[in-house]
Amino acid sequence: MRAPDWLTARPVAHRGLHEEARGIIENMPAAARGAIAGNFAIECDIQLSADGEAMVHHDDVLGRLTGSSGRLRDKTVAELKAVRFKATSESMMTLAELCELVAGRVPLVIEVKSHFDGDRKLVTRMAEVLSSYDGPAVGMSFDPDQVMALRELIPSRPRGIVAERHYTEGGWPEASPTQRRDMTHLRHFFRTQPDFVAYYVNELPAAAPWLARNIFGCPLLTWTVRTPEQRDRAARYADQMIFEGFVP
Repeated sequence: MRAPDWLTARPVAHRGLHEEARGIIENMPAAARGAIAGNFAIECDIQLSADGEAMVHHDDVLGRLTGSSGRLRDKTVAELKAVRFKATSESMMTLAELCELVAGRVPLVIEVKSHFDGDRKLVTRMAEVLSSYDGPAVGMSFDPDQVMALRELIPSRPRGIVAERHYTEGGWPEASPTQRRDMTHLRHFFRTQPDFVAYYVNELPAAAPWLARNIFGCPLLTWTVRTPEQRDRAARYADQMIFEGFVP
């Protein structure tokens, strides 16, 4: 599937347009509303709840952004929605609620978080939600197995691989040595058949994303752009940036 032009037409707000100093926390409804107001695509993360719902949250545990603790996959939707983001009155959204809020006004770039255990429940729920959503949306993941799941369960939506150059045991403890090797240099490329690549900005240029972009025609997003130097690097080597901490 050819990645749509809208994927790279506008900068992508990393976890929405957030600014903690103004009480707008990443992935919360106000961050999504800010991105919509600026006409920026929204990059967001989803995690699985104990009762099988896709929750919009980056971390797999509570605490960094909220006043509670514990693993998301051990808590129900009701329990998670009772938790407030720090110093705000807002709570975590489900993917369906995010889709309702956005209503197709800007693209969604949805990162599927993974425990590298082959579990497809999260992508299955994502597929159910997106089946009734008409707005522009793509899925992506660091985990090649989840990209395969996106290709099989949501074939009508473009899917991408999120990648970087090195995968250490310390940084990726849930992935096996074989999985980490498969992720390195996009070795899985012909198996996963991604429609686009999202690569770590500080590691550009790199051979694997160059080949994906220039030989196989995969648009290249780059994350997370925060500084002027990173912005220059993104403009030089990628098709669009996933940004945070400023307004382009």
